[in-house]
Amino acid sequence: MELEKEAPMGGDPVAWPPGTSRCQTRNEEDRQEGGGSPAAAALNAEEAGASADGLWELPVEPTDRRPECSRCSRPQKVCLCPFLPVHPLHISTNLYIIQHPAEENKVLRTVPLLAACLPQDKCKVKIGRRFSEERDPELSAICRKSGTLILYPGAEAANLEEFILDSPIYPSTIIIIDGTWSQAKDIFYKNSLFRLPKQVQLKTSISSQYVIRMQPTNRCLSTLECAAVALSILEKNNYIQETLLRPLQALCSFQLQHGAQIRLSKEHLLKNGLYPKPMPKNKRKLRKMELLMKSIKI
Repeated sequence: MELEKEAPMGGDPVAWPPGTSRCQTRNEEDRQEGGGSPAAAALNAEEAGASADGLWELPVEPTDRRPECSRCSRPQKVCLCPFLPVHPLHISTNLYIIQHPAEENKVLRTVPLLAACLPQDKCKVKIGRRFSEERDPELSAICRKSGTLILYPGAEAANLEEFILDSPIYPSTIIIIDGTWSQAKDIFYKNSLFRLPKQVQLKTSISSQYVIRMQPTNRCLSTLECAAVALSILEKNNYIQETLLRPLQALCSFQLQHGAQIRLSKEHLLKNGLYPKPMPKNKRKLRKMELLMKSIKI
């Protein structure tokens, strides 16, 4: 990899002659201007080198990070544990979260809150973009089981509530992809494993309560909300949905009280003529925006 040449401080950049270091060039300039002898220049260079070497011996202060709660993964000062169930919810369904690596370090992610509400052996998070039988034999075996579903909307997806009524085998596992819509699409279509389970989607009229992040449409839900609705359907227990949404509601309430703003969906902004940005020039993004506008008119 070619290293960048550092431009001198002040003035225009200088093109150094090939094979000549910057120190050599400055020494030659000093001689031409009578600014010092070669011996003095060598002594100055040696002293500068010794000073630079001394910098490595200075102690480095570690970067302070706010201590995090071991349960909800939030900074301790804004811990959300009071809004979590005292004991993990009892469920029979196995939940697998396939998380895009970009989501792992986001501050306002919802998966840690979800995992904190459920038993560890019932909620597993797998991080990555690409999965295969060689890389993850466990996930491969799960995807091949007849009782496994994957929650991803689309033309081929069955409605979850209708599917479990007609299915001869009651689902035991559900897979949910965690990421932005483009990240989730990339993971779903570039991993053949995720097209082995039965594809299902949620048919719900509820709007997302994750109001501090913009969603494409009013019907788009966060990962935690998708899991809350899906598990309440599979477990036939509405209390599960109420319990899982409680920490999300507390998170959004806290953020709004401390300067965050409600982020309306793109659908709402477009429908009411409030979308603040110009239409994208990228053909793919423009096509997505046109499809969104078309769905609103329908």
